[in-house]
Amino acid sequence: MAKEASKTSSASASREEVVGYHKGSLNTLLAERNELVRIVQVTESLIQAHLKALQELGVKIEAQSERKK
Repeated sequence: MAKEASKTSSASASREEVVGYHKGSLNTLLAERNELVRIVQVTESLIQAHLKALQELGVKIEAQSERKK
């Protein structure tokens, strides 16, 4: 019986470790995704600022989808 109890506690500890590993991975990946979203927002803001400056200078900008046609 002692062996069965140790197997059970060992198995549950192993399960807890696996659960902890996956939770930690999710937390890390969510933080990385949030950082990527922030980077995309900053990039989009910079693109818009440059487009606005070019338009103020009289430069016509066409969208990429229009260029492909």
